[in-house]
Amino acid sequence: MADELIKVPDIGGAEGAEVVEVLVLPGETIEVEQSLVVVESDKASMEIPATVAGVVSELRVAVGDSVSEGDVILELATASGSEGAQAEPTNADREVPDSPLQDDQDTVEHITTLSAVTDGAMLIDVVIPDLGSDEGADLVEVLVPVGGQVKEGDSLVLLESDKASMEVPAPAAGTVTAWLLEAGATVKEGTVIAKLAIDGAPVASAQSDGGASAAQPDSQPSGEQDHKKAQASAVTASAATSEKDATRLESKAGAAPSAPLGAERAAESSDPDTVYAGPAVRKLAREFGVTLSQVAGTGTRGRILKEDLQQHIAQVLAAVPSAGGVAMPAIPEQDYARFGAIEKSTRSRIDKVIASHMVRSWLNIPHVTQFDDADISDMERFRKDLKNDAANRGVRLTPLPFILKACAVALREHPKLKSSLAEGGETLVMKHYCHIGMAVDTPAGLVVPVLRDVDKKSIWELAAETAALAERAREKQLKPDDMQGGVFTVSSLGAIGGRGFTPIVNAPEVAILGVGRAAVRPVWDGEVFRPQTLLPLALSYDHRVVNGGDGGRFLTELTSLLGDVKRMVM
Repeated sequence: MADELIKVPDIGGAEGAEVVEVLVLPGETIEVEQSLVVVESDKASMEIPATVAGVVSELRVAVGDSVSEGDVILELATASGSEGAQAEPTNADREVPDSPLQDDQDTVEHITTLSAVTDGAMLIDVVIPDLGSDEGADLVEVLVPVGGQVKEGDSLVLLESDKASMEVPAPAAGTVTAWLLEAGATVKEGTVIAKLAIDGAPVASAQSDGGASAAQPDSQPSGEQDHKKAQASAVTASAATSEKDATRLESKAGAAPSAPLGAERAAESSDPDTVYAGPAVRKLAREFGVTLSQVAGTGTRGRILKEDLQQHIAQVLAAVPSAGGVAMPAIPEQDYARFGAIEKSTRSRIDKVIASHMVRSWLNIPHVTQFDDADISDMERFRKDLKNDAANRGVRLTPLPFILKACAVALREHPKLKSSLAEGGETLVMKHYCHIGMAVDTPAGLVVPVLRDVDKKSIWELAAETAALAERAREKQLKPDDMQGGVFTVSSLGAIGGRGFTPIVNAPEVAILGVGRAAVRPVWDGEVFRPQTLLPLALSYDHRVVNGGDGGRFLTELTSLLGDVKRMVM
């Protein structure tokens, strides 16, 4: 049997997700693609499946833990294949014959590799872990000097990519003997950045070029006990990251973070250059006008993290405003129990995220909503004529695919409504693709999956895809990519009821269409009243980008398309 570590896959760039349910137990036999845990991020709930079959030997997470991409979920005992034992030895294997880590290279997985074992000194390479993309990252800061002592999990360097900043932890306790790269270098997964002499052995001198002497067979540890010691020292970076995340959570929960005296002085200093924080945090602080010396750091050695800055800003905004202040006063808490029986329930993470997003959009975007009714009498007759064809195709043909198709055509003629503001409102980003989101009501809350290239798909394709996405949303099977990249959103309450409503723009989009319930109403044609099927529409838009004329022309075009189905395919 061999041990396999099951890790958290790519979760769409989210900074972390909460484990809300563990679906397996130690000792349980699982199959490939069987769901292991359910995690909930800021955007969605998702189940993480098993990549291999085997027996659960150890769970590494519990309900309530915060996990990120690369964190170990559980350890799985799998049947070891004979091919791996007969594989051709690598260059590292030839340099270090009979290495105590050789049998566990798959487990170590690019985190650390044995570099040299000479006269009892063991050097390991510090390697860049998985960054989540192939574009690499910039090494912006070296946090430990040559000769510096580190503990397992201590941050060694700070990296910044185009999406986020991250710290690379020490894979084991020891002494940094050499840095192979300097600040400013670009690194990718697998790049060796430093040499680390692990604790428990004399420090071997490292060459300036980062090379190490070839190990001699008689200088290597032997026996099962030494083998286990070597395995323990070559831990994975993902496990170290999980421990560091747990430390951060404990610090935020009330435990005072331990930091060297120098770090404490740096945090108390009024000079922003002496504050212990990375470039990404400093840039964010400049954008919000925050003095970093006023922020308490919870990272390693008192380092200020982005979470610390965000928490500081939230505390300032929540503070009671002074006389003449412009901060929003908080709604006072009430003791509802004194009026009668009550029951409290914890809101889901999706509910809380949606609420925060709606408040942010409402406060930052000057909303305007325009209303109109579309005469869909011909469209409804056409849709009912296709009922048999829909049954043969195994799809349910609702008005939604026609609405999505009409929106795609109208957006092509009025591209400003699928643009976005950037660079503080100085730039307008025009998008040459047409991905439209549709709001779906689920037991866990409202989610907005995105249909790709709506303008290039037929009504039948849209009907099948909307049904499939809605079902996946209700079953909590949406992936992060399924809810990103939209340029426009359609929110239909027709099936639920209600003649109309004023939808809130789904930032960073600039427009959203609210659809009410269609009804047959009398319409005056100049001579008599005739019964027509009218569909109420409400178009909300960002008035910084879309003015009344733009919104009116778009809504007129949309109602015209819905009134004449043939125009959608012209």
